[in-house]
Amino acid sequence: MRAALAGLALTASQPAEAEADSFVDAARHVPGLALDMRYAGSDNFVGRPIAGYEAPRCLLTPQAAGALARVQASLAPDGLGLKVFDCYRPRQAVADFAAWARDPADTQMKAAYYPRTDKADLFRLGYIAERSSHSRGSTVDLTLVRSADGAELDMGTPFDLFDPASATDFPGVSPIQSRNRQRLRDAMIRAGFVPYAQEWWHFTLKGEPYPDTAFDRPVR
Repeated sequence: MRAALAGLALTASQPAEAEADSFVDAARHVPGLALDMRYAGSDNFVGRPIAGYEAPRCLLTPQAAGALARVQASLAPDGLGLKVFDCYRPRQAVADFAAWARDPADTQMKAAYYPRTDKADLFRLGYIAERSSHSRGSTVDLTLVRSADGAELDMGTPFDLFDPASATDFPGVSPIQSRNRQRLRDAMIRAGFVPYAQEWWHFTLKGEPYPDTAFDRPVR
């Protein structure tokens, strides 16, 4: 019986693996897209490379990559562009984040990423989760940059700051910072993305092709 169940699980996983093969490298589909893939290195809230990130690549479903290209094109006349921090995220990376969040002793990156938030509250507050929309291949974390020099626009907080100030409509940011957040939000919505109110950088494609499938192939 156990062998039979294992065989069924393998068969069920094969279509999902084949679908993951269709993910595309967004850098090849979005002209001028800037990359800062934090989880493939140590510049992130854990302080080390995350499981499943074997290369600093932005992989997405073709539909999400196409929508991102439309955003980039819409920003170009204003001298702006996009920089991505995270795209497709394997399930093993999500599990790595969850294991880190459960370790109260590991707080080496607290000052930079959650200075005002107790690590024990990260799950409850929605900053860390057992499942992530990123694993479906149509969610991106990103910001705006100036095309001329690649400088990031001031959003009021850095990417991945686990703090109420990261909410898109947080009232404590400056008018310029608020306008920059809304400019990113509006551009993404026009191209078919849905924002996550708690994080100004987080967007998921509306009508994503795999809404019920979390993939686990490493980013290579």
